[in-house]
Amino acid sequence: MIKKMTKLRGIKLASIKDTLIDMKNLSELMVDLAYSSVLFNNKEVAEEVLKLENKVNGFNYEIKMQSLIAARSIEDAEKLTPLLEIAEAAESIANSAKDIADLVLKGLKPHPVFKMVMEESEEIVSRTSILNGSELSQKSLGELLLNTRTGMKIIAIRREESWIYGPNRDTILFEGDILIFKGTETGSVILKKLTNNEMSLDDI
Repeated sequence: MIKKMTKLRGIKLASIKDTLIDMKNLSELMVDLAYSSVLFNNKEVAEEVLKLENKVNGFNYEIKMQSLIAARSIEDAEKLTPLLEIAEAAESIANSAKDIADLVLKGLKPHPVFKMVMEESEEIVSRTSILNGSELSQKSLGELLLNTRTGMKIIAIRREESWIYGPNRDTILFEGDILIFKGTETGSVILKKLTNNEMSLDDI
């Protein structure tokens, strides 16, 4: 639909499309971080989820405003309705992630059953530190191709007192970085061995 509707009453739908992409990426990241915050009882990560929720809400408001400007007829409104519904759904996901993170900020510790559920799910969330001697140090995620090699996706990096959320292929890893990642149990074992200098990339 977006490809067919390159313009609508003078406004480029590319801007709405780009905003929807941002909403999708942020809401997905929020879910991962929210579960991570509960699993590791980490208030810093939980607080970041709340910040991201504000961004998603802002994006949804922006899409509504752009759509109001674009729609000049009933036909225009009908064409834009699916996009508005997607934006609302993405915001609902973000709001639910915020509710999960709120549990940590309220001081509620995760029940042992929660950890069991996370461990038995198809995708697990875990963390590891890059130790001295690991060949992952001082290389970018694009160079390492960890997602392809191990099946694990790095969703956040803690570097001393700061956090990097949703790192991209240009993000460089350093000794001492704490990685929060998700993927399969087998991939988790491999990634931890790589960060602990117990395995080489050539061994994969």
